[in-house]
Amino acid sequence: MDDGGPIEPTWKRDFPYESAAEDEVTRREFARYLVAGAGVMAAGNLGIAAWTQLRTINTGEARELIPLDDVAIGETHLFRYPSDADPAILLRIADREVVAFSQKCTHLGCVVYFEAEEDRWHCPCHEGNFEPRTGAVISGPPPRPLGRIEVEIRDDTIWALGYEP
Repeated sequence: MDDGGPIEPTWKRDFPYESAAEDEVTRREFARYLVAGAGVMAAGNLGIAAWTQLRTINTGEARELIPLDDVAIGETHLFRYPSDADPAILLRIADREVVAFSQKCTHLGCVVYFEAEEDRWHCPCHEGNFEPRTGAVISGPPPRPLGRIEVEIRDDTIWALGYEP
């Protein structure tokens, strides 16, 4: 029998629970929040992209590394360059020839090391391989060569002159 009052929706009869804030956000307001949130995320991504393009990269300054006689031909020497947070590795190729690279793989930043028997720089994380003299990618997922550190021999001492990412 109808008493003349408002008709209660079926869902309220089947789900009689109430919340103090159940009518605070409409679908239209929710859609506005969703669009605003997406806009904030897009602006944040643009800001990060701009920051990465505008920041300067530390290319290092000339610094003495190690006496030449302390590194045997075919052996490596670990050091940090251009800052103390940047692992690097040096390889003595011949009597008066040395090369040095960032020790971070250009794929995901894992540590590379020299495999003398394979004559390559190797990243064990995802099987990336680099050419020993140039740091060029031989195989695997790395997208670009290893970061090169310019080195030279001065008075039987190996010097780092600068970093080229």
